[in-house]
Amino acid sequence: MNIEATSTTLLQGLRKLGVVPGDVLFVHSSFKSLGPVEGGAEAVISALENAVGPEGLLLMPSFNLVDRDKRAECWNIRETPSTVGWITEVFRRMPSTHRSDHYSHSVAARGKDAKAFVADHLSQEGYGSPWDLAPWGKTFGECSPMVQAYKRSGKLLMLGVDYFTSTYIHFVEVIYWHRLLAQNPAAAFPRLDRLILGEFWDRTGQLQRGYINEAPCRLFGIQPYVDGLVQEVECNPEPYMIRNRN
Repeated sequence: MNIEATSTTLLQGLRKLGVVPGDVLFVHSSFKSLGPVEGGAEAVISALENAVGPEGLLLMPSFNLVDRDKRAECWNIRETPSTVGWITEVFRRMPSTHRSDHYSHSVAARGKDAKAFVADHLSQEGYGSPWDLAPWGKTFGECSPMVQAYKRSGKLLMLGVDYFTSTYIHFVEVIYWHRLLAQNPAAAFPRLDRLILGEFWDRTGQLQRGYINEAPCRLFGIQPYVDGLVQEVECNPEPYMIRNRN
């Protein structure tokens, strides 16, 4: 029997999982995974905002992952929909949500200093990646919201989704690639299997797991996650490499 969740019961689940006031929280989500929710996606967002509190910051991907060659031509920071789930699209459209200006890997934010947090995605500072495209800034550069969350000791909440959604593994690829380039300037960009890396993290990482209503969830620190995966891939790359796939 499906039990209808409310904003209150969702907040209780987030607290039990380990979300605390003041967190910088990056959320990958599946609305459908939660089961019935009184108040819909807005109630989920309300619970998340209450969980991090007025001193916290709530971040969600608002990516434009249409066909690769069409992303730039259809990008409009105010109008282009998020393609990574209903919760993220509702979040993007809410008043006082701020969105970074990136044609492909935009991030939306609400909470303390949200506007400033996502304001510099046009910066050219930091690591380059295959998703970079002028006039937009470095996708995973020093000023990008995802890297800012990494540097700010943010947490990653995987709400009803698996590691295939984990865009931070692209950041792992970028870091590893630049280390390879330091040894060989012709090194190819390494494409990593997110699900296999996720299995490694589930075995070895420090994470909390549980259910929020019907959704299986994981919560963990972004910095130890990225650093731990980079270290593993550097020491043992072969099991994680994707080769000869489109």
